[in-house]
Amino acid sequence: MKVLVAVKLKTGVLDPQGKAIGHALEGLGYNDVNDVRVGKLIELDLAETDREKARDAADSMARRLLANTVIESFEITIP
Repeated sequence: MKVLVAVKLKTGVLDPQGKAIGHALEGLGYNDVNDVRVGKLIELDLAETDREKARDAADSMARRLLANTVIESFEITIP
């Protein structure tokens, strides 16, 4: 079963990579971009067939490894 885990910085946490991308976009003439935040999308292919168990497994993986929950939040999607 495919499970997507989207990880992003929490509100208020500085995002230097996002700032650099925003600055580069401005340099390319994209002046209407107010802010850029960079995250990551992790696609898992789990052997689990039960949606709830797959979600629970992905949640455990995100909390233990995939996201630094002090500064990042995550969202799990099963397409």
